[in-house]
Amino acid sequence: MNQASTPSNALTAEQAAPRPGMRVARAILILLGVAGLAWGAWVLVDTVRIARLPGLALWVGAAIVVHDAVIAPLVLFAGVLLRRAGRRLAGTVVTVLQGTIVLGSIMTLIVVPEIVAQGLDPKNPTVLPLDYGTNLAVFWVVIAGVATAVSAALYARNSRADRRLSL
Repeated sequence: MNQASTPSNALTAEQAAPRPGMRVARAILILLGVAGLAWGAWVLVDTVRIARLPGLALWVGAAIVVHDAVIAPLVLFAGVLLRRAGRRLAGTVVTVLQGTIVLGSIMTLIVVPEIVAQGLDPKNPTVLPLDYGTNLAVFWVVIAGVATAVSAALYARNSRADRRLSL
């Protein structure tokens, strides 16, 4: 292939190859991940009764489905919508809003089982003493407010920087 046919932004094989330090970092992260999985498997086997494993498997499967069918498309759609609706929005603002959606979705996944269990009228009312539905709503309002404030600050900072560049 001659040089005229290669794009100017194409990486050479030497540029694309990971640096030795990156290889070490990747190896350490892989080892930490495998160690975490092994530890999690040990805790699972050691602490969860066999009769509870089908329920646990159902919960994990449902979490995967909710993530893939609801959370990931919602974050993607929000990013696309924000980019199209406000071409002047900085990438940092979009990232803050997407992070807020992810954080709220994770908290919702954690709290929904408690809300459902409360609705089943537990035998011991002290097991689930809080109003989890109201607390979840307050959580969403607070993170929405924080995201709005952070986004407004980032937007103001970026627009001031843009005005300084245009003068």
